[in-house]
Amino acid sequence: MALTDDIRHVLAPPHPAGRPFILGGLIALAIGVALSAWLMWLAALFTLFCLYFFRDPERVAPTRPGLFLAPADGQVVSIRLAAPPVELGLGSTPRWRVSIFLTVLNVHVNRVPADGVVTRIAYHHGAYVSASLDKASEANERNALAIRLPSGQDIAVVQIAGLIARRIVCSVREGDRVRAGERFGIIRFGSRTDLYLPEGVEPMVLEGQTMIGGETVIAALPQPYPPLTCRPLTCPPLT
Repeated sequence: MALTDDIRHVLAPPHPAGRPFILGGLIALAIGVALSAWLMWLAALFTLFCLYFFRDPERVAPTRPGLFLAPADGQVVSIRLAAPPVELGLGSTPRWRVSIFLTVLNVHVNRVPADGVVTRIAYHHGAYVSASLDKASEANERNALAIRLPSGQDIAVVQIAGLIARRIVCSVREGDRVRAGERFGIIRFGSRTDLYLPEGVEPMVLEGQTMIGGETVIAALPQPYPPLTCRPLTCPPLT
């Protein structure tokens, strides 16, 4: 079963943002077959790379309310207190920021961290330093989203271009209602995604941990559990 899941992950259909690149590779492949062997092999490798890079596997998001899910695949490279991007208008109070770095081998589809309404989308021109560096959050080209939760709190998720990334795609608009785990965009060829948690909410992950977008739980709102009124071994499960 694990091997089958791995094969499905690698052979997942491509995200629509990758179709122009894949089509271009197929056209070059056809030309190479007719004119040049080296062009044929180069085009074949490029097409296979694009099929792998733009793969968009299905994910199963946890359904418990109050969870904050990883907005991207990759490795957590930074967990620190920081103010959200100023262009979102969420104030200057520091909150926990979890930064996920994506290599060219990771799935690059971004996913919504929590249920809510998109209240603000702001694009910011910037540099293209390595997305693994902490200064990339402030210095690099980015697209930031503010999401208002059902509780009235706000979170921010930021798509950040990397050293070779030159295109950030965002498929949602201000006013859209979004659900945790849904796709909302993609960053082409190496990038970083930052998640700013609500004030007072702490992350449950560590630097160096591997994230699965739309599935890994990064943090959770406090849950008001009822007092224990039965013997521990006979209590019904908490809901």
